[in-house]
Amino acid sequence: MGNCAGVEGNAEINPSFSAPNSSGTGSKNSSKNATDSSTFGTKTYGSSSSVPPTPRTETEILESSNVRKFTFSELKGSTRNFRPDSLLGEGGFGSVFKGWMDERTLSPVKPGTGMIVAVKKLKLDSFQGHREWLAEVNYLGQLSHPNLVKLIGYCLEDEQRLLVYEYMPRGSLEHHLFRRGSHFQPLPWNLRMKVALEAARGLAFLHGDQAKVIYRDFKTSNILLDSEYNAKLADFGLAKDGPTGDKSHVSTRVMGTQGYAAPEYLATGHLTAKSDVYSYGVVLLELLSGQRALDKNRPPGQHNLVEWARPYITNKRRVIHVLDSRLGSQYSLPVAQKVAALALQCLSMDARCRPGMDQVVTVLEGLQEAKGAVKSGK
Repeated sequence: MGNCAGVEGNAEINPSFSAPNSSGTGSKNSSKNATDSSTFGTKTYGSSSSVPPTPRTETEILESSNVRKFTFSELKGSTRNFRPDSLLGEGGFGSVFKGWMDERTLSPVKPGTGMIVAVKKLKLDSFQGHREWLAEVNYLGQLSHPNLVKLIGYCLEDEQRLLVYEYMPRGSLEHHLFRRGSHFQPLPWNLRMKVALEAARGLAFLHGDQAKVIYRDFKTSNILLDSEYNAKLADFGLAKDGPTGDKSHVSTRVMGTQGYAAPEYLATGHLTAKSDVYSYGVVLLELLSGQRALDKNRPPGQHNLVEWARPYITNKRRVIHVLDSRLGSQYSLPVAQKVAALALQCLSMDARCRPGMDQVVTVLEGLQEAKGAVKSGK
C-alpha cells in the first residue's frame, strides 16, 4: 500500500484504505466494457458474455433506456420553438432551453402550465457530441438515484440530437460558489457541506456494484441544485464503464476538465474510480476555499488551487489560510480541519491511498451528525 497515513491533520479520520477495486465480480453488470479506448458511442460498444447483456449498438442503447422518445416537433412546441428567451445556458455541446410539459402525458403545454423541463439541443456538426449524447442516454436512461439528475427523454430525428431532463432551478454549484458582487451572499457553510455530502453519495452510487461507472467529469459546473439545494450530478457524456474481471483500470483517451483530472490519469490514460475521487477532492477544496480549481487571475504561484493549498491542508494549524474568509464564523474550526483532511486524502498523488467514495460519505455523514450548533471557529 505504501505510506498513506501519517500526514498531520488527517490521521484522526483516516479510514483503512483499500487498493482500487479490481475484482469486478459479483455485479449483474459485470460484463460491461472495460477495453474500449476511445470509440464509445459507435456501433460497437464493449463485449458481453452474461445476461442481461450490456447494450452494444446505438439501437440497443436507445431501446434499453427507461425514458421517453420525443419527436422534434414536440420539443419545438415545449420550448416555444427554442426561443432565445427560453435559453437557460450554452456550452460546447450546444444549448439548454426551458420547456413545459404535462406532468402525466409529457405532451407540450403552454408556458407557465404543467412542469418545467430542461431541453439540451446538441450542435449539429459534432461527432463527439453524438457520442456524448449516446453516453448520456445509456447511463441516465438506466440509472436512477436521488443524487443523479433525472433524464426524462431524448429525441433522435434526422440530424437532431436532444435530451430532456428534470429542471434544476438553482442552477450549478459553480454559479453559487464563484459568483461575486455586493448583492450576492456567499454560499453558506452548511449548504456547502450538504452539497459535498450529496454529491459524494451520487459518486458512491456510480462506483458501487449496481452501476460500476466512472464519471470522469466531476466538477462544480456538473453539480446541479434543485429548489431545496439538493445536489445532483449531471452530464454523463464522458462517463465510462469501470474495469471488469481481473483488470485494474480502463485505458482511454484523456478527457475531462483541466484542474480536476487525477495526475495518474493525465500521465497514463489509465482510468479507475479513484480518478473520480481525486476530482472530488478538488471540488471539496473549492467548497472550502470559495476559489476555482484554476484561476489565472490569482497571484503567481496560486493559479492552481491544489498546488497552492496542499502545504496548508497538510497541517491542521494552517488550514485556516485556505478557508473562504467570506464565511466568517459559520463553521467550527475542528470540523473544517477534518473536511480539509478528507480533501487531502482524496488528493493523494498515489491513487491507492485515496479513500473510496463510500468512505468519503461515511466521514461526511459523521461530521454532519456531530456538528451540533455552529461554532465561531475559534
